[in-house]
Amino acid sequence: MTITNEQSSWFESTFDAMASNVERAVLGKRHVIELAFTAMVSEGHLLLEDFPGTGKTSLARAMSQTVQGTSSRIQFTPDLLPGDVTGITVYDQKRGEFEFHPGPVFANIVLADEINRASPKTQSALLEAMEEGRVTVDGVTRSTGSPFLVIATQNPIEQAGTYRLPEAQLDRFMMKTSLGYPDLASTIRILEGTSDIRHDLEPVITPQGLLTLSELARAVYVHPLVYDYIARLIEATRTARQVRMGSSVRGARALTKASKTWAAAHGRVFVTPDDVKRLAEHVLAHRIVLDPEAEFDGVTAGAVIGQILMDTVPPSRSDIG
Repeated sequence: MTITNEQSSWFESTFDAMASNVERAVLGKRHVIELAFTAMVSEGHLLLEDFPGTGKTSLARAMSQTVQGTSSRIQFTPDLLPGDVTGITVYDQKRGEFEFHPGPVFANIVLADEINRASPKTQSALLEAMEEGRVTVDGVTRSTGSPFLVIATQNPIEQAGTYRLPEAQLDRFMMKTSLGYPDLASTIRILEGTSDIRHDLEPVITPQGLLTLSELARAVYVHPLVYDYIARLIEATRTARQVRMGSSVRGARALTKASKTWAAAHGRVFVTPDDVKRLAEHVLAHRIVLDPEAEFDGVTAGAVIGQILMDTVPPSRSDIG
């Protein structure tokens, strides 16, 4: 099935309404909001590397209100246990049976705040939920529900007492970005009257409607030459001089899915090379591991992806019709 022009128009208007609704609570961050919804519609997850007080919790709460879903917040600390995330089974003496007490992972949007402060064992409690949308506790598997989005945050400055996320877990985040501080105009609006910032947003779409968006996004057309372009970008991450480990196939699939959603969100029924280029750094930069010498020289993963985009020739519009 291929998405129609009418469906694409509905997708674009709905996506715009969702982003505009969240922007009433998170001022001046339209692009990041669109990236977050792109990850959600694409059935992926989002990693925010940002400073404290930039609106990460407000973003998660506003998104859950917009899609009429549930949200939860997990403050990751060194003493947090896996059961604090997934839930535990408790024996009920009155009833004489075990009862499952679900953890905060059972929500439509889960904010994993400062995820790198917890031990690797606790971090791994999210792996199954992020990959398969389900959690297994005491041999019983339970679905987290749908839609399901994990927004994890980590502080790029304070590294004392933190545990670096392993590559296997980073690979499960579809995108990595940052909110950053608001611009001057947004800061002035905040100072003029915080009452103008809405914290009780009206829903724009139901969870079932969001699943419909995901289904339509999967139907966006991708030309074989665009598939070839994505594959060449992924291959280039593995052969780049400063890179010790390139992107996985999961990264290629994530870039494809995100590009489909981005295209539909901007009113098109097909993916263009510009869609791929717009999202490549957000999808691929956190999936590559740089050589120690390159890191010592100040080379960043984002700069490597930027150079790869410059060196890899995309298909022309005439070639893809």
